[in-house]
Amino acid sequence: MTEPDEDFAAMFEASYQAKRFERGETIEGAIVAIGPDVAFVNVGGKGEAVIDLDELKGDDGVLEVAVGDRIQAVVVSTEGGLTLSRKLARGAATARQLEDAFHAGLPVEGKVEKAVKGGYEVRIARQRAFCPFSQMDLVRNTTPADHEGHVYAFRIIEYREGGRNLIVSRRALLEAEQRLRAAEVRPTIVAGAVLAGRVTSVREFGAFVDLGAGIQGLLHVSEMSWSRVSDPSQLVAPGQEITVRVLRVDDDTQKIALSLKQLDADPWSEVPARYAVGQLRTGRVTRLAEFGAFVELEPGVEALAHVSTFAPTGRPDAWSRSVAIGTTAAFEILSIDLEKKRIGVTLVEGLSEGDGDAAPDQPEAESTQGFGSLADKLRGALEPRRK
Repeated sequence: MTEPDEDFAAMFEASYQAKRFERGETIEGAIVAIGPDVAFVNVGGKGEAVIDLDELKGDDGVLEVAVGDRIQAVVVSTEGGLTLSRKLARGAATARQLEDAFHAGLPVEGKVEKAVKGGYEVRIARQRAFCPFSQMDLVRNTTPADHEGHVYAFRIIEYREGGRNLIVSRRALLEAEQRLRAAEVRPTIVAGAVLAGRVTSVREFGAFVDLGAGIQGLLHVSEMSWSRVSDPSQLVAPGQEITVRVLRVDDDTQKIALSLKQLDADPWSEVPARYAVGQLRTGRVTRLAEFGAFVELEPGVEALAHVSTFAPTGRPDAWSRSVAIGTTAAFEILSIDLEKKRIGVTLVEGLSEGDGDAAPDQPEAESTQGFGSLADKLRGALEPRRK
């Protein structure tokens, strides 16, 4: 093979070896030679890469390596051979290396010097860069001073004026990491799974819960408790760690429905054993409607005192004065529909919580006997209307 052919073969081999690697990839190799400006690194086979000698020196300017030593470095260029960098992640990059990092989308290390108008001043090696407030984090729930003095990895998103004007983003790297984690987390989010999460926000209709890697599900107010919940903020708060059950996952929209109450047994499963027609139970009025009053007998078990069960007053809404919201009183169970999860009750006039023998948890239907003629008179007054 003639000399030109040998040169061409060497160039072809170098080009082939370079294409084996991608910019941003971290590789390991052994130093095979050290020149006045660069060192040559064997990266496997016949492939060699170059790295600036400054990359291999410490802060005191003394060379830290020798021929034969193995190093790890990042590929910053594959044009005309491999070019490596070992200091991009150590904040000691040169202007040329910063430009390479910009084109390759490689992370660089920078120190947040101070907050300025609209963002932060970031020092990368000997260069000054600017990071807008919106590009510092995934969420803006901290004060600007919280980031000052910290060293972070950034991505250069704008490189102008030969590097004198740099715009950097930490958020871009965090989002990239989040996407990678999301690919690992999402397969675990399936209907029936019990997962730990963190409440990110609370609305009047429920709460959003981060299940990891930024994947959020909705905990609807109706799934927070077996009891009726009027204000979700009374049960959960932003930042709170909770355990939830996945109800369903919509593959098309990627919406995730969550539940807290499904982690506990449905209180209605105990109703057949605990409740019977004729019992007296203490209940609390939770809300009023035109057709009657809703009464909570225990968390998750609600009954209805229909307007027809109240003594006639001659005025349509006068009945509601005796059962204002929050009223706790004795109620007699009139009917139980397990299939529809409905219990009909009537207010026992003259008895409130703590009166006489109105024990709320006695399961025997005969418990009404303790009220003597009062209960009998009430039944007698209601009998004509039930027929």
